[in-house]
Formats: sequence, structure tokens, C-alpha cells
Amino acid sequence: MRTLLTVMMRELRSYFYSPIAYSVIFIFTLVAGFFFYSGMAMYGVTSFEMTRMAQMMPTQELSLSDFVIRPTFGNISVVMLLMMPLLTMRLFSEEKKSGSIELLFTWPIRDIELVLGKYFAALIVLAIAIGLTTVHVAIVGVYAPVPWGEFAASYLGLFLLGASFISLGLFVSTLTENQIISAILSFGALLIFWLGAWTMGQKRGLFPEVMKYISIIEHQDPFFKGVIDTMHLVYYFSFIFLFLFLALRSLETNKWRS
Repeated sequence: MRTLLTVMMRELRSYFYSPIAYSVIFIFTLVAGFFFYSGMAMYGVTSFEMTRMAQMMPTQELSLSDFVIRPTFGNISVVMLLMMPLLTMRLFSEEKKSGSIELLFTWPIRDIELVLGKYFAALIVLAIAIGLTTVHVAIVGVYAPVPWGEFAASYLGLFLLGASFISLGLFVSTLTENQIISAILSFGALLIFWLGAWTMGQKRGLFPEVMKYISIIEHQDPFFKGVIDTMHLVYYFSFIFLFLFLALRSLETNKWRS
């Protein structure tokens, strides 16, 4: 455990001694804020119009979920799709390029501690970025009753989505010493998982059903509706475990070659 924490702290220092973490956190929170306030602006305008119409006829009550929560978190997910490869591209690629990976192999450290230490460091940066967006939720609460349960489920889904992206990006970074290639390959792989369901459309059969199941979107939307289902939790944890396992195997292969 102590070795794992050492690796994690080393990686966190590396993140915050460079512009990477600051850039990712700043851009993420800035764009998230834009989406929050755009949703609230639309909610406010529509609420005003419906209040005026209610004087003439009964109208349906507006849902904060439809105008703010689902659109905002859906858009933030797209931002995360673009940003996470930038966060993970250097995790092992930089070590391989500088040659320090061979030095790490000589340390009294297990491969799993090395993988998890780097993974947890990236998760902490992700958690900081997501945590800062809760300021917008507090501001939303000033103008409308906040469905805290739906927000909590949405944040859980967003964190699991980011954690899944990071696990895949970490694995890809073990495959190449070029950070740009690592980012591009990670984005391409994530895009495949993202678009899996869309490419199948309304098709029926075993293969379309499999593609829909592995599609991240299919498991993301229920969280943004305030629904926490065991099936979707199992999917995300399985996704994370799979790519951390692959990263571990890839690292062992690199050690054997060196």
C-alpha cells in the first residue's frame, strides 16, 4: 500500500508540476459552467413563457431534469470524451520515451501497484474537475428546487464514465512512447465504445444487441435520469477492470522485452 501511495503522489506531482492538470480542470469546469448556465437560461425563458400561458390555460409543470440535468450532463460527457485522452496520454508513454520505465522496473514495486498508483492519480484529477462543477449545482438551487437524488446519480454516472475512459487511456499509453499517438488511439477507441449503439440503429439480432450493450451511451443515460441500476454498475466496473488488467499484461510484456 505504501508503494502504491508513493507512485500515486509521484504521478500527482507530475500532473501539477506541468500545465496538463490545470488545463484539463480549467477547460472542463469552464465548459461545464457554460452548459449549466445555458440550461438554466432555457429553463428560465420557458418557465416565464409557461407562467404567462398558465393565466389563460393550465400548463404542465416544467422539469429541471429535462432542461438542465440530462442535457448538461450529456454535454459534459462529450467534453470528457475529448479531455480524458489528454489526461492519460502521458501516464506510461512519457516513462517509455524518457527511459524511466526501465528504472521503475528495477524498483521493489509490483506492476499492479504501478498501474493502480497512476490510475488513482488520474482519478483524483478527474474528481477535482467534477467536484468543482458542484458550485453550479448550488447556484441552480438558488433559482429552482433541486432534485438532489437525480444530481447525485448523474454525478456518479459521470465519475464512472470518466473512470472508464481513464482505464482505457492508461492501457493505450502502455502501448506507445508517443503521447500524441496515445491520445489519438485512446480517443478512437473511446469513440468506438461511444458510437456502438448508434451504428446499429433499430437493427435486431445478437450482434446488434451485443454492440448496444458494450456502448457506453446505453449505460450512461439511466444515471442522468436519476436511476442507479446494478446492471450499469457492473458494466462500468467490468470495463474498468478489463482495461486495467490489459494494462497490467502490457506492462509485464514491456518488462520482459526490456
